Amino acid sequence: MNKNEYSILILCTGNSARSVMAEALFNVMGEGRFRAYSAGSHPSGTVNPFAIEQCAALGYDVAQLRSKSWDEFATPDAPHMDFVITVCDQAAGETCPIWPGKPLTAHWGFQDPAAFEGSDAEKRALFSKIYRQLLWRVRQFVDLPLNILDRTAIQREMRAIGDKPVEE
Repeated sequence: MNKNEYSILILCTGNSARSVMAEALFNVMGEGRFRAYSAGSHPSGTVNPFAIEQCAALGYDVAQLRSKSWDEFATPDAPHMDFVITVCDQAAGETCPIWPGKPLTAHWGFQDPAAFEGSDAEKRALFSKIYRQLLWRVRQFVDLPLNILDRTAIQREMRAIGDKPVEE
């Protein structure tokens, strides 16, 4: 798969936390190699403020973050996706739209920090933990030599990243 820029869609149910943080990580860590988007099967309509904090600390332009439906990316005029990654169990078990161009897919499961009940300090700590876990997996992916791997090898590597225990 030899390209200069790859498009990647990160999916979750609410598109308020994990998928949004992964979008920011791919866009920053990919250093121009990736154009990442995030969406949800049932978007919450807002981005969680603790996810916004994590993205802002990365230096990502948080003004562009919004919670949106995956339907935006399943239309003929939507950006062509090379990769689609689900980051929560609910989205992994749902019937996804048919993505134009048959992108490679994988599931990387993470605990939902937006569902956590606790103090702001406890929520912030959990968001930081999930952010570090996302960072670890995104780093594994962006370090792959995509320009020399074929589709089968990339698919295998994407899924292996999701199967590996996440470093804390």
